[in-house]
Amino acid sequence: MTATHAAGRKLKDAIFDANQACNEAIKIHGKEKVTNATIGVVLNEEGKLATLPTVEKVFRSMEMSELVSYAPISGLPDYLDTVIDLTFAENKPEGFFGAVATAGGTGAIHHAIANYAERGDAVLTSDWRWGTYDLICNETGKRLETFKLFDDALNFNINDFAIKADALLKKQKSLLVIINSPAHNPTGYALSSEEWDKVLAVFSAQISAGKKISLLVDIAYIDFAGEKNSTRAFMKKFSNLPENLFVMIAFSMSKSYTFYGQRTGALIGISASEKIIDEFKNVNKYSCRATWSNINRGAQALLVKINADKEIAAQYEAERSELYQMVKRRADVFVEEAKNCGLRIVPYKGGFFIAVPAENPAAVCQKLHDELIFAVPLKLGIRVAACSTSFEKMHGVAEKIRNAMRNA
Repeated sequence: MTATHAAGRKLKDAIFDANQACNEAIKIHGKEKVTNATIGVVLNEEGKLATLPTVEKVFRSMEMSELVSYAPISGLPDYLDTVIDLTFAENKPEGFFGAVATAGGTGAIHHAIANYAERGDAVLTSDWRWGTYDLICNETGKRLETFKLFDDALNFNINDFAIKADALLKKQKSLLVIINSPAHNPTGYALSSEEWDKVLAVFSAQISAGKKISLLVDIAYIDFAGEKNSTRAFMKKFSNLPENLFVMIAFSMSKSYTFYGQRTGALIGISASEKIIDEFKNVNKYSCRATWSNINRGAQALLVKINADKEIAAQYEAERSELYQMVKRRADVFVEEAKNCGLRIVPYKGGFFIAVPAENPAAVCQKLHDELIFAVPLKLGIRVAACSTSFEKMHGVAEKIRNAMRNA
């Protein structure tokens, strides 16, 4: 009975499938014996969901009416202003800005793809990627094409990026590019300042030929990537851009505020043209009404309350920094042990995940089940979640992956 464009759709999610297999093993063997390196949330050293005490305290202090009332379609004005300030910190580029509240970072990505790629056209992102990009493209009548994120030496592959962008713009009048940096999912990679310069140089060559390019920067994990301003320094490069280069940033409360299920984020637009920002606000407000009408008011108000009080904001920052340091310590163990045992990994610079290139990821992950280690098989390799693997259990995981690769 479905429409022809929806017929046969069935969601298969490798991440949740792997997590389900892990949970089944826990029922049989007990949590202490099982290593859960699957899920993209921070678990504490006891394997329980880690939350921020200040976020909980402020949330529980809020009036019921503030939690359950409708929010404006575009989002609470104070929320949108705060999101813009948080996104850039001390690295705000010169230009005009707009924002619209979305259902998490996923909602921001949805709106960017829905409104800034022509139906039937390709959207360009890296081959190592979050698989939901593909789903959103399919859902909105677009298709996803990829460039190789790394060359043979595991450096950022600017040459393949330039070739793929040029090939698509020979067939299309415009192009939407998605770059997930810093703390890329699933690799933990981040583009350097010089690599960002090279990306913008590719864009410059295309827009001088009259092409239109929109760039979406997915920063969902940025607050687990390192020091606040150093990880955002690249954003200054978006100052005074030409009108036919439009930059958007997908912001999420999920990771930074451990508020995953409240589904609150924002899509931010940056342009040298106020007219383009007005257009951005209008089309995305339209999409909000047509998609979810409006989103979680309580979460928006929470973010405003936390950041309006310097003392509370400082407490929140300190607590979040502790979570970041916990994840970093776990990742450091894996990276060091991978180096010592000769396991080749993708360059990790921060974030929730580390990636291991593999020829048969599913077979390797299946072999790891013998060791009661559960990771996520992807097309190009294996994703190990440092966010969910305790410091103690992380010891030995790299060597066991190496052994599984030899025996799979």
